[in-house]
Amino acid sequence: MRLRGSHSFSDFLVFVLKEIKLLSNLWLMSRRFSIEVAKDYFNFASAHFLIFANGRREPLHGHNYQVSVAMEGELDRAGVVLDFITFKPLVKQICDALDHRTLIQTSSSAIQVRQNAREVEIVYKKQKLLLPRGDVILLPIANTSTELLAEYIARQIKRKVQRSVPAKIRYMEVAVEEARGQRGIFRDDF
Repeated sequence: MRLRGSHSFSDFLVFVLKEIKLLSNLWLMSRRFSIEVAKDYFNFASAHFLIFANGRREPLHGHNYQVSVAMEGELDRAGVVLDFITFKPLVKQICDALDHRTLIQTSSSAIQVRQNAREVEIVYKKQKLLLPRGDVILLPIANTSTELLAEYIARQIKRKVQRSVPAKIRYMEVAVEEARGQRGIFRDDF
């Protein structure tokens, strides 16, 4: 069979097969896989205070925070993005480190933080908070908002996963909920 011009049927067949291969590769590339983990034990009860945009400090108070994590990446040979059995304890360790502590932001220009072996002193304008050192977690963030806590936790998860889990993760999302239906979310490339 001859087609228009000088092309043969076999040329046409080669062209069609190349197009089919290209389309199947596009289909494979468009497939995206992810996991989401939101366990009841991904939680921490902590005290904190925010410094608002107007410079006002809210009173020290606490929340029972819940954490959820989503990771997107390539499937491994077993057909999983990330092994839940390996992953869940990593997130729990991060939550446990924050549990029953007062979270203090150390990158805020509105407060000064001083510490010694026994105490942490937080100075805001003419106010001083003095807390036992063991009750405080100093966080390298500008504020203890749920959004920035989600980013801090995401960075900790990323460090732990890269160190100990053989996975090809492309993207992650971490949410920190401070009250039912009220959460801050951090999303980033992995």
